[in-house]
Amino acid sequence: RPAPACVLGIDLGTTSVKAALLVGAEQGQVVAESCSRETQAHTSSLEAGPQGMEQNVQRIIRALNECLAALPQQQLQRVSHIGISGQMHGVVFWKKDKGCKWTECGTGPAFEPEEVSHLITWQDGRCSPTFLSSLPLPQSHISLATGFGCATIYWYLKKSPGFLKSYDAAGTIHDYVVAMLCDLKKPLMSIQNAASWGYFNSRNKSWNTDILKKSGFPIHLLPEVGDPGDIAGRTICAWHGIPKGAKVGVALGDFQCSVYSCLTERTDAVLNISTSAQLTISMPLGFQPPETPGPSSAVTYFPYFDGDYLAVAASLNGGNVLATFVEMVARWTEELGLQVQESAIYTKIIKAALAQKDSKLSVQPTMFGERHIPEQLASVTNIAVSELSLGHVTRALCRGIVENLCSLLPVQRLMETGVRRILGSGSALARNEVLRQEVERIFPFPVVYGKDVDAAVGAAMVM
Repeated sequence: RPAPACVLGIDLGTTSVKAALLVGAEQGQVVAESCSRETQAHTSSLEAGPQGMEQNVQRIIRALNECLAALPQQQLQRVSHIGISGQMHGVVFWKKDKGCKWTECGTGPAFEPEEVSHLITWQDGRCSPTFLSSLPLPQSHISLATGFGCATIYWYLKKSPGFLKSYDAAGTIHDYVVAMLCDLKKPLMSIQNAASWGYFNSRNKSWNTDILKKSGFPIHLLPEVGDPGDIAGRTICAWHGIPKGAKVGVALGDFQCSVYSCLTERTDAVLNISTSAQLTISMPLGFQPPETPGPSSAVTYFPYFDGDYLAVAASLNGGNVLATFVEMVARWTEELGLQVQESAIYTKIIKAALAQKDSKLSVQPTMFGERHIPEQLASVTNIAVSELSLGHVTRALCRGIVENLCSLLPVQRLMETGVRRILGSGSALARNEVLRQEVERIFPFPVVYGKDVDAAVGAAMVM
């Protein structure tokens, strides 16, 4: 009997690229192999300065190629379908006929970016509240925010129009990869990614073209839109040993794929703390979001699969807050003439916080603002002499991150929706016992960790 086909799942994340190979087994699909590579792709923004958050696409694709080269060739040769997810909201621009060049590498043909811009990520801060308020009002249930693809395109249109003239295609980073693999003449984007760009009506699955045209927006840059789970095309080359003609799905949102990989019951809520943080619940079957967002609503309705929606409290403040705190401690020690690795600092502050079961210190950790209150900053109150140890501060900081998330989607609403259990996921939660303790202290539900929550796995499962 021929060996069973494999499905390849890929996730192009903020800090790393992940790949997972799924094979069929008696108990359903199982992960046969997986691989992860850090991208180290962050780069400075020439146009936006310190407010800009950009990544080098060449480095992202290099990490992707390294990931695939590390997977077993005999299994890659059995791949029949490829599912790809990635960081939502962001935008990358390219020339349709010069988006990449295919070259031969040790594991077979691979593509390298050619005439491609930097990726302007979801964390980009160039669109100030004043700038956003100068833009036409979208016909969408999701409020426009900085870092959203359409907002970034408007910024270039108004601040650096010459930049846009160099390109004739745009999409998220994962839309770009799908377009290159299938040689799409026009990029194809899922409803999930389109909703995350702004100026997209999820009810009728269309861009706000009339509104955009009136303000001179370059609508030729908008991708075509398909349903999550649709096939975008087939691979035009054997790719790292994956056969030519393998089916490639339309690129999906990393958040939706992470949820898809673990959510089996509608009574589960998923709590994810990685770079940022999200708390999400399934909306009832047939739910349709309001036509316009509440002016200060902290909950957004994300298109999911099969016409369903997720209610998501998405905080911009998660593991990145802890990383900033560790960076600050490292900088202080350096200024004092000492050298300590950030990884060692992280381990020591967690250990110190575990020794402090409580802290009266109160930390509002919103140093990155929130999408519904972009101007919000962080603050520390209840500072007493007895609360100044590293353990007290770290304990209070971890509690603040969880409390902030809980304030966006309160326990009362979870109970009203029928939530019975929380699935905890994300790299920050996995490596930080103090965060886990605070989750269990604040939420009155059983918390389950260790579910295989992974956007690459979810992207493969959808296929």
